[in-house]
Amino acid sequence: MVRVYGNNLEGALKIFKKQIQQQGLFKELKKRSYYEKPSVKRKRKRQEARKRMVKITSSHF
Repeated sequence: MVRVYGNNLEGALKIFKKQIQQQGLFKELKKRSYYEKPSVKRKRKRQEARKRMVKITSSHF
């Protein structure tokens, strides 16, 4: 929930978009906007896991 102070809708919208992005809802909406075959889903999940592992291992050095 975002509160609007002094009719500052632009600021409230900016805060709302930032919160939605941090929660990952934009990504989820894009993902659910069309059907994803199970094979494509597995491939995407493997790529995401690989990306996370690279990020984790590169931050330790």
